[in-house]
Amino acid sequence: MPRKRSTDEGDELLARLGSLTAQARERAELQRSQVELAIALQRGMLPRDLPEVPGLHLAVRYAPACFGLNVGGDWYDAFTLPDGRIGLSIGDVQGHNIEAAAFMGQVRAGLRALATVTSEPGELLGRTNELLLTLGSELFATCTFMRLDPATGVLESARAGHIPYVWATADGKSGVAEDEGGPPLGILEKVDYAVTRHRLSTGGVYVLLTDGVVEGPSLSIEDGLDQVVRLAGVAAVAGLEAHALAAAVIKGAESVGHEDDAAVLVVGLDGPCVPGLDGAGVQP
Repeated sequence: MPRKRSTDEGDELLARLGSLTAQARERAELQRSQVELAIALQRGMLPRDLPEVPGLHLAVRYAPACFGLNVGGDWYDAFTLPDGRIGLSIGDVQGHNIEAAAFMGQVRAGLRALATVTSEPGELLGRTNELLLTLGSELFATCTFMRLDPATGVLESARAGHIPYVWATADGKSGVAEDEGGPPLGILEKVDYAVTRHRLSTGGVYVLLTDGVVEGPSLSIEDGLDQVVRLAGVAAVAGLEAHALAAAVIKGAESVGHEDDAAVLVVGLDGPCVPGLDGAGVQP
C-alpha cells in the first residue's frame, strides 16, 4: 500500500508539472505574438519613403527592443511641408506595449496633419500637445521637431522633453545641442515651446535619436551621447554618407544593452550657396 500511494503521488506531481509547463508555453507564445504584433504595428506606421531634395541627405535606422514586451513607441519622420521646406521629427512614447505603439501612430499623424496649418516648430508642438490632451490618454510622448530649408541650410528646432541631438561639422567640430526644451507632449496644458535657429552647411550633420540608442544598463546617457558625438565627428570630417553614419550609430546601441527601442535620423547637406552663410558650419 505505501508503494501504491507513492506512485499515485508521483503521477499527480507529473500531471501538475505537465499542466504548468503547458501554461508557461501558452503564455510565452502569447507574449511572442504580442511582441510581433507591436513590431508590425510600429513598422507599419513609420514612413516608407523620405523626401528627395538635391543636396539633402537623410538616413534612418530603427531597431525594436526584443526583451520580453519592451516594445514601445519610438518613431522618426521626414516629410515635405506645403512651402517646400522639410519637416523632421523623432520621438518616444512612454510605455512598452501595443498601446504605446498605437499612441505613437496618433502622435506622428497629428504632427503631420497640424504641420499643414503651421510648421513653426514651437507652435506645432504646442498644438500637438493640446490635441493629445483631448484624447484623454494616460500616455505621453517626448519629441523633437525641426523645420529645414534646404536652399539656405536654415534649420529651426523645438524640443518637448526629448533627449538633445548631436551635431558635427566638416572642419572637426562636434557636440550635443544645448537648446532649450519644454515638457513632454500630453502632460500640461498651454505650453510654449522655445524655438532655436541653427544653420547646416557643407558637410555638416545632425543626428536625431531616441534614448534607446544612448542609454541602457551598460552605458549612461552622457557616455552614450559622447559616443555618438565621436561617430558624427569622424563621419563629418571623413565625408561619410549619411547612411553609413546612421548604421554606425544604431550599431553602437548594442553597447548600451539595447533594452528599449532605438531610432536614428541623420540629416546632412551638401551646402547652401548663400553669401555670408556658407562655410560657417553648424551653429548649435
